[in-house]
Amino acid sequence: MTETTPSAVPEAPRVRQGAGAVRSDSRAGPLAPGTSGASAGTNGADRRDLLTGAPIIIAVTLGFLVVNALTVQADWPSLRSWAPWVWEGSSALALALLIWLPWMAAAAAPTDLLHDGWRARGRFLALHLGAVCLYSLLHVLMMVAMRHGVYALMGEVYDYGPPIERFVYELRKDLLSYTLFVGTFWSVHGLREARETPLRPVSFDIRDGARLIRAPLNDILAATSAGNYVEFVLADGRRPLMRVTLAAVEGELARFGFVRTHRGWLVNAARMTGLRPEGSGDWTVELGALDVPLSRRYSEALERLRAA
Repeated sequence: MTETTPSAVPEAPRVRQGAGAVRSDSRAGPLAPGTSGASAGTNGADRRDLLTGAPIIIAVTLGFLVVNALTVQADWPSLRSWAPWVWEGSSALALALLIWLPWMAAAAAPTDLLHDGWRARGRFLALHLGAVCLYSLLHVLMMVAMRHGVYALMGEVYDYGPPIERFVYELRKDLLSYTLFVGTFWSVHGLREARETPLRPVSFDIRDGARLIRAPLNDILAATSAGNYVEFVLADGRRPLMRVTLAAVEGELARFGFVRTHRGWLVNAARMTGLRPEGSGDWTVELGALDVPLSRRYSEALERLRAA
């Protein structure tokens, strides 16, 4: 007989406060996921998100398995009673074994599409398009292999049908499950990050020689590279120097709305008062009386500042 499927964590330790650390109110948790002792992959994927999201996904998948198998049995009463369970079970098991793929893709692709620019959006689409095709291909291969094995044990022959047509059919359904899984991991990550991110960032510690300046973040207009130092431009006119790289300062302040506009400048988007074109794609960012260059090489920064 030949049958064809109708297709079916503990709290992380606090970051040690060093020169230039962002300080928050007492209600805030660890400052940055990925730097607070979290177990993360090289692409930023945090295994805590996988361990939290996977049980949710598996539970939903099992629910669909039961409903779909019972529906097929009811619609096709002439089928062997075990066949719908083999079809749906093999598909669900394959999906469960592939949970890692949408988890990694969700972590690797940029998600702030409203502010990250068209290049980021292109990377987002390219990454997820490639990931969902690989996801569907592996799903089909694993699912069909399991069905062939079970049918052989039952003394039957499993016929998958025309490979290309069936793969396209499965790809349409896999696109839905992939989107659901990625959305689950985004939600889990967002909730965890919201819990761990400071509720109200208060100040940034600037070590100017032996002196410590605790500057409110909103009072920092910009930061600029000055040799082996970074010069901070404060709203009250002070320009303290700290021996640190601009990249290190950007790593601390980028998540609080500071944008790199030039190889030597970082600006507080919340304090921007205007944008002025300078020709050839270059711009000037106006921060009150302070003018900061915005290089045409930083096109994504321009889009973020325009959106802000």
